[in-house]
Amino acid sequence: MSHFTIAGLQLELNNQNNIYLIQKELELAKLRFPWVDMFLVGELATFGSSPANAQQLPGEAEKIYCKIAKALDVWLIPGSLFEQRDGKVFNTTPVINPEGEVVSRYQKMFPFLPYERGVDAGDQFCVFDVPDVGRFGVSICYDMWFPETTRTLAWMGAEVILHPTMTGTIDRDLELSIARTNAAINQCYLFDINVAGRLGNGQSIVVGPAGEIIHQAGERHEVIPVEIDMQHVRRTRERGMMGLGQTLKSFRDSEVVFPPYLEGQSKSEALRKLGPLEMPECSRKK
Repeated sequence: MSHFTIAGLQLELNNQNNIYLIQKELELAKLRFPWVDMFLVGELATFGSSPANAQQLPGEAEKIYCKIAKALDVWLIPGSLFEQRDGKVFNTTPVINPEGEVVSRYQKMFPFLPYERGVDAGDQFCVFDVPDVGRFGVSICYDMWFPETTRTLAWMGAEVILHPTMTGTIDRDLELSIARTNAAINQCYLFDINVAGRLGNGQSIVVGPAGEIIHQAGERHEVIPVEIDMQHVRRTRERGMMGLGQTLKSFRDSEVVFPPYLEGQSKSEALRKLGPLEMPECSRKK
């Protein structure tokens, strides 16, 4: 099956328990767009941005989402929620299949430091297969600012990147450019779904494998159903973006061993000179 429909839900949310609001939105969206195969919700949509709401997984919220996925017969990526595990807190996205089973969980690799405090970094990439469709990868928000994350997912075979986001800051416009760039250089679909309302400023974006904008949302509530064509991904990777750059093939065939990955990022004298990763001070105090 080449065609598959993913709906991003850009929801206006508060810092509270939003799970039943999300359930209602999923049910209404499936009723309105019955052909949707998968739903993707924004980062930390369930309980908001406080690590104090962390719970163990599997937990009650995840069980509710499993029931919703099974009842609606859809794949469900319900954004993320804070997970408490082994004395640490992770920003975790479950991947739930139409049978209501959790097939994978992804822990955000790059917490938004120094602002996102009290959250630990994951170290495992997440790809999963939708039978007879293709391979999907998951990353979360700030992960996208590090090109190694999306490139690794593509290297692992991901043809679609699912990227829940919570951005309410003035750098959202830059993120739109980064989303397009990541999609183009990795020749994949990228669904960057933000939250809205008190938790984010919306402007979700869906990008195709040639870097083309399929849809860019406004700042309010939106349901974004997009039918993707996996043959478009495969054709773009085979023939090149617009019949031009075949970036993944060139990356595959290159014999360059990149020093940062061979020697380690911390070995860079230039990067060490940048100083500690900490909150900027008031300029008047310098």
